[in-house]
Amino acid sequence: MAMLALVTGLSSTAWAQTAPEPRTLPNGKTWTFDADAGRDIMRTCAACHGEFGEGGGGGVYPRISGLHPEYIAEQLRAFKSRSRENIPMIPYANDRELPEKDVLDVAYYLASITPPRHPPADDIAMDAYERLKLAKQAVQIPLQPGDVAAGKALFNADCMECHGRDGQGRVKKPPLAQQHMPYLRTQVGLFLSGQRQHEDVDELMRPKSAKNWEDLWAYISTLDD
Repeated sequence: MAMLALVTGLSSTAWAQTAPEPRTLPNGKTWTFDADAGRDIMRTCAACHGEFGEGGGGGVYPRISGLHPEYIAEQLRAFKSRSRENIPMIPYANDRELPEKDVLDVAYYLASITPPRHPPADDIAMDAYERLKLAKQAVQIPLQPGDVAAGKALFNADCMECHGRDGQGRVKKPPLAQQHMPYLRTQVGLFLSGQRQHEDVDELMRPKSAKNWEDLWAYISTLDD
């Protein structure tokens, strides 16, 4: 099946514009991307992550739309193996509820969605339903207090190599732009406490002061402007 295109009213990400190549699953069967199956699986995820993967719970649950499919799949496998602990995912991330075929289908479905940075402008003509749908898909990050210029310098020095210019992410490194601040703050806490693994925690994370972090959040919160 061809890669999902505009079923949610959104454009495709750069890494999800063509259908992925078929691959052999652990059970020996051949997987080909099924966008309808991915959308069906997403209905279960929507309770926490939003109908369009835009995040939920006031930013506690991350935005998962528009991430690289291999990163999404890698994290789902980590939840299944418990190498990344996440209690809310336990009922869903197991081989019975989420076999490898489903991991790939939902990963590529989510990768095909690029969340708008802003709701539609008032001067754009569209019907009320379409306006409401696009408004729900948009991911806007509230500006955080701090020194934006200092945060940008920290980002360019320590974060850009992995997370990309303007925080857009790379193949197996997630975007920081348009990601909810409560979620990002929680993940940093998990890295620092050793509850989640990060290869550069001692070099890049632990030396930062509270002010460094606030400045970094201030800059990252501008990346959806």
